[in-house]
Amino acid sequence: MGALAAGAVLPALGAPEFPGRKPNIVFIECDQFRADVCSREGFPLDTTPFMDSLARTGIWFNKAYAASPSCVPSRNSLWTGRWPTSTGIKSNANLNDTPNFNVGLDDVVKAQGYKMAAIGKMFHSYLRLRPQEFDYYRPYGHLGQPGATDPEVKRFSAFLESTEFYASLEPSPFPAQMQQPYRMVTDAQNWINSLDGRDPFFLYLSINEPHNPYQVSEPYYSMFPPDQLPPLKAGPETIRKKGRKYVQLKELMLKAYPALDEDIPRIRSIYFGMMRLIDDQVRRLVDFLKRKGVYENTVIIFAADHGDYAGEYGLIKKGAGVPECLTRIPMLWHGPGIMQQAAPHPAHVSNTDLFPTICGLLGVPLPDGVQGRNLWPLLTGQTYPEQEFAGMLVMQGMGGLDYSSIKELNPFKEGALHHGSPRYFDELNSWTQSGILRMLRKGDWKLVYDMQGRGELYHLAEDPAELNNFYGLAAHRSKQTELLADLLAWELRTQDPLPLPENGPHKYVLKRDPNNYWAS
Repeated sequence: MGALAAGAVLPALGAPEFPGRKPNIVFIECDQFRADVCSREGFPLDTTPFMDSLARTGIWFNKAYAASPSCVPSRNSLWTGRWPTSTGIKSNANLNDTPNFNVGLDDVVKAQGYKMAAIGKMFHSYLRLRPQEFDYYRPYGHLGQPGATDPEVKRFSAFLESTEFYASLEPSPFPAQMQQPYRMVTDAQNWINSLDGRDPFFLYLSINEPHNPYQVSEPYYSMFPPDQLPPLKAGPETIRKKGRKYVQLKELMLKAYPALDEDIPRIRSIYFGMMRLIDDQVRRLVDFLKRKGVYENTVIIFAADHGDYAGEYGLIKKGAGVPECLTRIPMLWHGPGIMQQAAPHPAHVSNTDLFPTICGLLGVPLPDGVQGRNLWPLLTGQTYPEQEFAGMLVMQGMGGLDYSSIKELNPFKEGALHHGSPRYFDELNSWTQSGILRMLRKGDWKLVYDMQGRGELYHLAEDPAELNNFYGLAAHRSKQTELLADLLAWELRTQDPLPLPENGPHKYVLKRDPNNYWAS
């Protein structure tokens, strides 16, 4: 991997005009945060009232997708602007592998003179996301805060560990102020207060929740009672329609959590409560920025790395396939220079586009190897080629052949299951991550295609749970052919441009759109 030399500054070409100095940037990323369970998407529960209002006074996308529906590949793609096939990070098992890239998001922001803080979940972002890259660095894990010395924080960590990475089906015995999103926002406020105000700041607030363990304090625990939840889009009786991997995942989950089916209503209730807790903490941070007098000059970005079944198909967490509940993510932008639009933006976008868009915000040319696209023209009302954003790709799978049964491997030796102390279950395992899948969303339609040549075709407007597979049906042959051609074009566009063809007596010169657009 390459990095910018110390003190190096990338040239700013066509930088946006901001009154005064460059804007501060607050980038909030949540883990396993579904896009569709908020009121701005039509969900009947008020899980994210503040972020709904923030979205409607900025730009938000309801066709934003994760590069991959699991943490490590998705976050590496976000931070490098490169697809999993280019970073080489295709699964969570690549946690300790070094991704292939030249320049990362932190390199570019730091080179523009920003003070930088990283607070929250860091352990599975790319390996250079380390303390020395930031002016302030405060990591949090799913099961507690590493290195904490405060006795109450240590007790809370012990409580999280007692959940066995599953759930606490009773209210957390600790107040909401002890929950990690609250403490992360407090850390962010303290850091911003410590700044002298001469330089703009970049805050990466990486919130672990609403990822499992599913647990939350009152009043959030009781905010969305299980018996008052809206019905699932697809109940447990539909799982066989989704195929072998979903069935294998459920079989393994039941080995770990025998009471899963009866627990799901309460887990959904807790999941929605965790979302509301996060929403309240985003409000608390924004209120602080207003009191501090920096809100008007701060760009706020909210996104997630992927979603959560949250009960769909009788499953929790993530794992098998590329359903909308796992692949589609929330994405909103708010702040100086960004339009205000109550309705969602119609473009199909990806979290690979976040890094190049921040480059666009800063007026910095996209670094070599970045494959995502600059969304700044879309956010600011400029013209852009609509065909460029007519569809979006998602990648999933580590390769190898699919397993026909969970009996082909011993899940305890493989590591998916561990009964003992602690007991746990890893839903990202040999069964769910085997093979290679590609997904294409285009308007109301969705195509899924695997390395064995098996396809799925869904009309999402009429079938949001993706249960009626039209692939291979004569009535939909034209749409199937169209999406297959688009999928092939996407597969070609996402081929890694690195290393650039620069060596030898004759230097090839790649023609490249400054925004990484391929459409004219």
